[in-house]
Amino acid sequence: MDNLKKIFNKLGSNVVKQSKANLKKKKKGGGELDKSIRYNLKGNGIEFTLADYWEYVDAGVKGKGGTKADGKTWRLKKVTNNKFKYRNKKPPFMAFNGWSIRKGIAPRDAKGRFIKRKSLLFALSTSVYHTGIETTHFFTDALDNEILRLGDEVGEAFALDLIDKIQTSNKNVTIK
Repeated sequence: MDNLKKIFNKLGSNVVKQSKANLKKKKKGGGELDKSIRYNLKGNGIEFTLADYWEYVDAGVKGKGGTKADGKTWRLKKVTNNKFKYRNKKPPFMAFNGWSIRKGIAPRDAKGRFIKRKSLLFALSTSVYHTGIETTHFFTDALDNEILRLGDEVGEAFALDLIDKIQTSNKNVTIK
């Protein structure tokens, strides 16, 4: 299975690179999710490891919508799935703490004073709840593209590995 492992290694490496590039293109790179993307060869297969919330960023989350306090409606982000949507529970506001610091978000009030961090995080959480999280397909596109690109090589590698395992004797042909 050496040939197949080489192909899986190539697949894993390319998917990780392309996923990180896709995140960067969507302006979501450099954070915890970007740093968490890894792969491991397990037995005769491959396993990808990502941060817990990768699926929400990849597939997107449909926002609740509704109207703002000023009477205007919330603009929903483009989400191409029906898998995830906000119903009655907002995302945890502390989840935005590191992100807001990394992005340098520190708004001020009308008098020029900094808004308290907790208030900012609550506002971010409320905004995401109403508008949603846009679909990125950062990982699924990378995986699909690489599988399609390496499809013929996988079949060829599997065939070569099978040929290497063929044992012949006077009466039998065995593949181990």
